[in-house]
Amino acid sequence: MVIIQNETIANVPVLHVVKEERKNETLPLIMFVHGFTSAKEHNLHFGYLLAEAGYRVILPDALYHGEREQNLTAQQLQLSFWNIVVQTIREIEQIKGELCERNLVEKDRIGIAGTSMGGIVTFGALAVYPWIKAAVSLMGSPRYGAFFDAQVEMAKKMQLSIPMTAEQLQKERARLTRYDLSLQPEKLQDRPLMMWHGKRDQVVPYQYTYEFYEQIKPLYEKGRLKFISDNEAGHKVTREAFLETVKWFVEHV
Repeated sequence: MVIIQNETIANVPVLHVVKEERKNETLPLIMFVHGFTSAKEHNLHFGYLLAEAGYRVILPDALYHGEREQNLTAQQLQLSFWNIVVQTIREIEQIKGELCERNLVEKDRIGIAGTSMGGIVTFGALAVYPWIKAAVSLMGSPRYGAFFDAQVEMAKKMQLSIPMTAEQLQKERARLTRYDLSLQPEKLQDRPLMMWHGKRDQVVPYQYTYEFYEQIKPLYEKGRLKFISDNEAGHKVTREAFLETVKWFVEHV
């Protein structure tokens, strides 16, 4: 039987999903990060299927989301987007560290996945953590700089107030360079990576992900890189996408 435990790991509220009879064993780990304005509970279907397949699954709440909500306005939350992304990348390692200390994780069998903002986090984590064995990004963007620029341009078009000077914006963009895989694709080191994106996505540009896929294809051996394009999907993960996610981890972690 699969059980769901509401816990705090490394000071982060998480849902811990695992088969009850194996909860104290050393198991392969999958961490799944939710999207912007979502919460950990919204991805329990991933947690259940992965736990059924024999993995320990951790679904964390990102900063200002779920149990960590702080009643920010929509604009305040939007302005915190990249801080949330970077903080979540840091917390992924802290959660992994605590679980490893408790001997609950096979250290060479750890996967990361996420939807939308969680997919962006996944790409950033791949740029800085060589311990990730395989990853799946669902409608995320690996091109941090380009997506940052697009967000700024969109805010200007909508005549929204940006409480930052041009110099501050440039500094914020520069801070993200460390996590931008499109600038350092060699960091992937042939680690299994699956990407899914809907062509009609109006939130996270499809082109950023597909162009990145074309960029890194020459770096990969056959079978270790996959891009699933959905001609009809917008910014919503399909059932096919999450079933393919489970299959990917079963094959590669």
